[in-house]
Amino acid sequence: MPLTLADVLQIARLSQLDIPETQLQKSLDQMNDILALVEEMRAVDTTGVEPLSHPVSAFQQDLALRLREDAVTESDQRAAYRQNAPAAQDGLFLVPKVIE
Repeated sequence: MPLTLADVLQIARLSQLDIPETQLQKSLDQMNDILALVEEMRAVDTTGVEPLSHPVSAFQQDLALRLREDAVTESDQRAAYRQNAPAAQDGLFLVPKVIE
């Protein structure tokens, strides 16, 4: 079911977007194109298709993800960073209370 200009105006109002009158038709066409693509994708039968962990694994089955070693590479600068804070306590930055 394609959208109408009234739908575009309603979407713009709900999302608090100010779409100029000159752009309404273009926005309508783009939204209808997106919805048409979604409908086209819904029509594809995906029964029995396993989700992929990586798109390359669709054609390269022995794909190993290259992950870096989880190692500390920088020195502890915590005390130096707290020196610039207006207030700190027990290693934490103190901020004014804004919610009652």
